[in-house]
Amino acid sequence: MPQKIAYQGEPGANSDLACKEMFPELESVPCASFEDAFDLVASGEVDLAMIPIENSIAGRVADIHVLLPQSKLQIVGEYFLPIRFDLLGIPGSTIEGATEVHSHIHALGQCRRIIREAGLKPVIAGDTAGSAREVRDWNDPRKLSLAPPLAAQLYGLDVLASGVEDDPTNTTRFVVLARERELPTKAELPGPAITSFVFRVRNVPSALYKALGGFATNGLNMTRLESYMVGDEFAATMFLSDVEGHPEDARLRRALEELEFFTTEVRVLGVYAADGYRERNTVSA
Repeated sequence: MPQKIAYQGEPGANSDLACKEMFPELESVPCASFEDAFDLVASGEVDLAMIPIENSIAGRVADIHVLLPQSKLQIVGEYFLPIRFDLLGIPGSTIEGATEVHSHIHALGQCRRIIREAGLKPVIAGDTAGSAREVRDWNDPRKLSLAPPLAAQLYGLDVLASGVEDDPTNTTRFVVLARERELPTKAELPGPAITSFVFRVRNVPSALYKALGGFATNGLNMTRLESYMVGDEFAATMFLSDVEGHPEDARLRRALEELEFFTTEVRVLGVYAADGYRERNTVSA
């Protein structure tokens, strides 16, 4: 049975919260970088990693689209986490007496309204939970933090305002990574499944259009399609995609077979159960 799960960030970060919500029985292991989290899984020091891959407001998480295919790890699950931010300060501090608010650049951008209304100077920090720890360590009532609710508990800070994000629909999708294993069969995933894969199209006219034709003709819902350059030649393009369905499904099997005619490489990164969030919120491209 899995015992540990790694994440990038400091204790109290959204990635930590995602670990605790999806795997409350596992020990969460913080890492300074995504690469460190990947390495811990690859070496066997931890069993799983929880990695953010896209956000409903900010889009894709930088570097993950490159790191994931190179990692040799496998996607074994996904989790959608609604993103909530609280305005935190040391005990006894007030919004009126504060002058600065510290947080990750994305958090600052997603909480502009409270920053403007309070007349605070935004200061970029490396991590949301890390900014809460720094505010605790500074012990200065003029400095506040925008961080997930979990950070207030961990660092003994007062919640001066809760749920201050501008958009209540703000959500981050995480993928759960493990060392490579046999892909689960359809019988092992009786509910809705997601198949993630990367592919490289041939250097011919309309290659991408032709490559995706099989998904359209087979009535498949592609929920993610992103491109990124390979190397420094600006000539080789890889695509990262998620599609609803299991490779054993006849429609997806036909689409993947057709894809191979117009590509030089196709590699499945994982087949896993679709998070219930998809059905509840009709996640689609």
